[in-house]
Amino acid sequence: MIAAVARVALTGGIATGKSYCLARFVEMGAPAIDADQLARQAIAPGTPGFDAVLTRFGRAVEKADGGLDRDALAKLVFSDEAARRDLETIVHPVVYAAINKWFDGLSSAGGRPLAAIADVPLLFETGRERDFDFVIVAACRPEQQIERLIARGMSEADAQQRINAQIPIDQKAARANFLIDTSDTVAQTNMQVLQVWEKLNKR
Repeated sequence: MIAAVARVALTGGIATGKSYCLARFVEMGAPAIDADQLARQAIAPGTPGFDAVLTRFGRAVEKADGGLDRDALAKLVFSDEAARRDLETIVHPVVYAAINKWFDGLSSAGGRPLAAIADVPLLFETGRERDFDFVIVAACRPEQQIERLIARGMSEADAQQRINAQIPIDQKAARANFLIDTSDTVAQTNMQVLQVWEKLNKR
């Protein structure tokens, strides 16, 4: 049974346009929360998550000023699947608890919207799609993911490594309630975002 406020997950692959789509949904009035931001907060200095990361990965991922060396951590976890799983074990429970708390707060608020969106990049990888009423997948061609990541300053090898660490985008697209294809023009992407938002609010 669908809750009063529909719990919507927006997912996809790295560099498939999730953040762009989320920004457009927010412009249309969608309440939104970003799992990537929650993940960063979950292992920020002073948190139990930060301490757990140092315990697991050592001082090699700590900066001289006491902060977290995210680049060093990324190199570790994207070259070692076991390390990546260990990091996810630290981060994901905190992230999903925060998302659920956020949705619960919307459900209990007056004048609530019909739908709210959580941007969850690793939704399918974590097996949490059943936590949501609807899943939106932002997708593009794999070669476009590579091109976009290189444009961000990443090497082709690193870009491919990041993509390989996720479920292939075509498999995610096949499991979506709504698909937004970001492989063409910005105008076409915007139109699809609008159409999805209208459908969510007419359910």
